[in-house]
Amino acid sequence: MPTALITGITGQDGSYLAEFLLKKGYRVVGVARRSSTVTYERINHLLDDILVVQGDLHDQGSLLSLLEEYEPSEVYNLAAQSFVPTSWNQPALTGDITALGVTRLLEAIRFVNPKIRFYQASSSEMFGKVVEVPQRETTPFYPRSPYGVAKVYGHWITVNYRESFNIFAASGILFNHESPRRGLEFVTRKISDGVARIKLGLAKELRLGNLEAQRDWGFAGDYVEAMWRMLQQDQPDTYVIGMGETHSVREFCEIAFSHVGLDYRDFVVQDERFYRPAEVDLLISDPTKARTQLGWEPSVSFKELVTMMVDADLERLASKK
Repeated sequence: MPTALITGITGQDGSYLAEFLLKKGYRVVGVARRSSTVTYERINHLLDDILVVQGDLHDQGSLLSLLEEYEPSEVYNLAAQSFVPTSWNQPALTGDITALGVTRLLEAIRFVNPKIRFYQASSSEMFGKVVEVPQRETTPFYPRSPYGVAKVYGHWITVNYRESFNIFAASGILFNHESPRRGLEFVTRKISDGVARIKLGLAKELRLGNLEAQRDWGFAGDYVEAMWRMLQQDQPDTYVIGMGETHSVREFCEIAFSHVGLDYRDFVVQDERFYRPAEVDLLISDPTKARTQLGWEPSVSFKELVTMMVDADLERLASKK
């Protein structure tokens, strides 16, 4: 039974990846920071089947100890300060976790067992002010937030360890991927939760930022399979993962509200407080390499993703009434 170690196990991607690896027959060890409040909501249903241990990307010693004790054959680094607006308020913290944390983990692998296969969760936010459309593996980076800058560092240090120390270090440049497990602070979940609240009479309006911002949105449950496929290749590489199509926040709202028989124009209020200091205007992936080399294909369409999220929030909120 192979062992996989996942940092960020309590997050959206960590929970879906843990489910996927358990079905593949892995022993799953999840790393979570010690906290006085338990935040295992996304993995509560998995706690009998996985092992959750304490560790921190700030602490090199804890990472060395984890690799020595649990001897994983694969490490998936999904932990990060991943909310873009927060990265403006806490840029140094974002850099320490999202950038230097990758270095600490790669150093731990280099010292303990360089044969461990490593996955780094890179991000489409690295493209930022895009220099070409669509974005592919060779597109230059132009990050527009402290989070994007930190992810660029994490990506290049992964490539550096791959080339300098012959470590199997793969990087997945994932475009926006959502699900009912997405945090409420993210715009897609903010919309689905807001729609459900308005439909159930719990709210009267939904305040959002730039409705014209466009993203390439897919289902997180599909994207974690791509992570695993990267680590099954003969050689480590970098892959763009996305749907290859773009949709605006306005279109997301339109589908979400119409799914429950409402018109978004009656409820959505644009609020300048939610605009970014530097907006990323158009992100759209070219996932050709992933589809041809990894054999990866998404199973959930954009519209199916939106309605899935609305239905899940309707069910969750209705059960609390």
